[in-house]
Amino acid sequence: MAIDPEIPPLYSDVDQGDDSLRKLVAYELLSLDGVAERPDEFFTDFDEVMEENLGRVIATQDTVLLGHRTYDEWATFWPNSDIEPFASFINGVEKFVATTMTPSQIWTNTTVIDGDLREFVTELKRQSGDDIGLHGSIALVQSMLEFGLVDELRLVIAPTLQMHGRKLFDKGLPTRLALTRHVKSPAGYLLLDFQVEG
Repeated sequence: MAIDPEIPPLYSDVDQGDDSLRKLVAYELLSLDGVAERPDEFFTDFDEVMEENLGRVIATQDTVLLGHRTYDEWATFWPNSDIEPFASFINGVEKFVATTMTPSQIWTNTTVIDGDLREFVTELKRQSGDDIGLHGSIALVQSMLEFGLVDELRLVIAPTLQMHGRKLFDKGLPTRLALTRHVKSPAGYLLLDFQVEG
């Protein structure tokens, strides 16, 4: 379906071209057919190139947004994990959780988002700081894409067809992306960076 150029899309007041704003960067692990749910089932290798890529992604982030499912799973796993570099990063970073329920686990440096999600993230992007990370959290990524708040997608694509499970891109508005980086890891995974152009 084509978008009428005279009708602005349902995007926020945040101008994605404004360099003074913090970037919202979504990092996702996907199967080739776009499944994002339970990547532990189809990510059988995580080689040094993938580790370096993850380190590059989190090195620029000082805040993370999480959906309630991802938060509940991660809050029980990561505090006791020694899987680096992500364990030190995610345990120490400032975390905001998008949920209407009280989280079942307490996790250091975590705040539940109060009020309208779109307004909160829009204001967060205007505050000083480094990039804002969005990890896992399928429904939250979909909402942020629909609101026009995601600036970059960092995708790791596994060489597998999962054929079942929730897909990252089965909801939302048509969105134009610009490929800014592409690397194939030794284990055959594709590491793709995209800038979201709207």
